[in-house]
Amino acid sequence: MKICLTGDSILFRQLNSRTDPKISPLFDMIRSCDVSFTNLELVPNDFAGDPALDMGGTHFGASSWVLDELNDAGFDLFAAATNHSLDYSISGLRKTLDALNSRKMRYAGIGIHLEDARRPTYFTHPTGTVAMISCTSTFARGQEAAMQTPVMQGRPGINPLRYSTMHHVSAEEMASLRDIYQKLGLQRVKDDKIQLGFAFPAPEGVLAFENLNFQAGDETKVSTTPNTTDIEALGRWIAEARMVSDTVILSIHAHESGYNDDGQLDVEVPADFLITAARQAIDFGADIVACHGPHLLRGMEIRNGKPIFYSLGNFIGQNELVERLPVESYMANRVSPDLPPHQLYKARSNNDTKGFPAETRFWETIMPIGAYQDGMLKSLEIHPITLSLSPAAHVRGVPSLATGEEGRQILEKFAALSAPFGTVLRSGGTSDAPVLVWQAEA
Repeated sequence: MKICLTGDSILFRQLNSRTDPKISPLFDMIRSCDVSFTNLELVPNDFAGDPALDMGGTHFGASSWVLDELNDAGFDLFAAATNHSLDYSISGLRKTLDALNSRKMRYAGIGIHLEDARRPTYFTHPTGTVAMISCTSTFARGQEAAMQTPVMQGRPGINPLRYSTMHHVSAEEMASLRDIYQKLGLQRVKDDKIQLGFAFPAPEGVLAFENLNFQAGDETKVSTTPNTTDIEALGRWIAEARMVSDTVILSIHAHESGYNDDGQLDVEVPADFLITAARQAIDFGADIVACHGPHLLRGMEIRNGKPIFYSLGNFIGQNELVERLPVESYMANRVSPDLPPHQLYKARSNNDTKGFPAETRFWETIMPIGAYQDGMLKSLEIHPITLSLSPAAHVRGVPSLATGEEGRQILEKFAALSAPFGTVLRSGGTSDAPVLVWQAEA
């Protein structure tokens, strides 16, 4: 069995994956695989629903026919839990569910209640069955699905991977924070809320400064840990999927960053909780962990012969081609609602001098293809992909195979990002069509 993995698909226009000679070789490769996966980074709701105040940055509403384009492009499994899933609130999510279900698409990560969002989806090919579970750590409060009870319906939403954050500071810094907290009157406000039953005391040694938790430590840094309840739920469904499929994929949408070797938070480094959660998923029985979210590449780890991709980056990146935007997107970007959508994006990027259009790394990625035999990964071929960064927003963002020196540079960057995880990759392919190869030990 051959399994193809891609990152975020942000598609708002016709893809022409069969007829465009520049991109068709890539999509022919996707269609030739037995199972192909992508992350659905859009809301195919035909702009129906109620625009949310807390959205994923801008509202990624789309015409539902983009799903037909992705189906035709060769994708079989769609991760749907992202920070954009509820850009149009629960009413828009219901439209998305209708659009996916009417096409009999295999998706996971969203649902009409929590267990529905947590459940795997299954795709069966003559070579085997692949299960996929989807979750996201990046979302606004209230977007997570809620559990059904015997007397009350659940809430539609995403499958959450929550995490806790602790801000470690020195003893001197902690004393200053406590002094500021006291002088602002926040301690008295907190005590009143506790007395009224609307709040709880912070754990011993922790200062709960509004929504931030501080604790004295040896160094000043942020640490994150995954939510135990969510990890246990992932483990339960991975174990279920393991029993009734040949290969299990866990998709995690995560924007959060960790520290690099210089002690700086770095978007190319995964957060602590993400590394912990991904490794636990492999230990639970997942065969692949496919992360995405920060719109750029992160490294790969091999754990017990199974790959963890900490970010597959953008695969299709038509971020600036949304046809319609509600007023909340204009307010969030501090521009006049009189502007057409593309002019909003031009204003946000200061005419392409900042943000995504200003950095090449958001427009370069990889596409791994794994070869499996008897349920075991035998090898990985990692192909370099370019999204063709161009001054024209309607031209950039469409993927094709990166060749020659461009392809080699992308693969060298990925190898460097993977090296801290002890991952050993070797060069393959040809000078014009380079690939990286990982081979299982005999």
